[in-house]
Amino acid sequence: MPSSAREEWLEGLSPTLASFRELVMTRGRELYRDLPWRRTRDPYAIWISEVMLQQTQVARVDGRWQHWLKRFPSVEDLAQAQSADVLDEWQGMGYNRRALSLHRAAAMIAEGGGNFPQDQKSLVLLPGVGPATAAGIRAFAFDLPGVYLETNVRSVFLHELFPGVEGVGDRELVPLVRASCPPDDSDPADDPRSWYYALLDLGAHLKKTLPNPSRRSATHTRQSRFEGSHRQKRAALVRILLAHRGRGDGTVDLDTLTEELSKLETDKGRNEISRQDVETILTELAGEGFCYKVGNNWRA
Repeated sequence: MPSSAREEWLEGLSPTLASFRELVMTRGRELYRDLPWRRTRDPYAIWISEVMLQQTQVARVDGRWQHWLKRFPSVEDLAQAQSADVLDEWQGMGYNRRALSLHRAAAMIAEGGGNFPQDQKSLVLLPGVGPATAAGIRAFAFDLPGVYLETNVRSVFLHELFPGVEGVGDRELVPLVRASCPPDDSDPADDPRSWYYALLDLGAHLKKTLPNPSRRSATHTRQSRFEGSHRQKRAALVRILLAHRGRGDGTVDLDTLTEELSKLETDKGRNEISRQDVETILTELAGEGFCYKVGNNWRA
């Protein structure tokens, strides 16, 4: 975009939004975090970081992201991997569905020639890629504008532009996020990539120093209890299946699965789980691609 067009964009911002942008960029430079995934423009590596960072602390992702890229260095490597290997590498990150979505999306990209899509519409067609993840990939890999509205970004807008207001909907935030994002990368100090890094870092700072502003969002929901839940039992069963891959032919019978899952439950002070309940969970998992049946046995 010519500099004149960028100047028109800046002039078109409301005084409030212009002051907001100046504050965010100043504070963002002060609070900048030199995170490993910020040192690359590789859309594949950035995509993996974006998915890992969903509802997960940065400290937990730092290290796991690097290990993932050593095991699956490219989108083609991920596409060619066994789903069980992808699940194995994902263990400890939570939400196993995300690992399978990554695997399926990688296969789609590889089948399309291996070129990572840049436009929003193509990105959101990939399994597990929503509007925010797509906008993050566009901003951080390609320096393209978009509405990157995730929890830290949302926190900054709520804190600065909606102080004390409860139940603010994304319908109110999206136009502001869109308007405030630079339209191009003609200014290296104020491009989409730098702008969203500044928002992320300021948002992370606010959440550490204040009551989390994002709780005033209409989209905020309290996460349901994991321990003892059906979701927890599913995750435990996936781990058990993965552990048996290196034993014999890698399959395991229903009675052994029931015994091992029941032991995990009783060790936590909960009741044993029935054979029927384990079979029900296995059927669910098989329907979603986490495991499959081999004769009378099961395998990840």
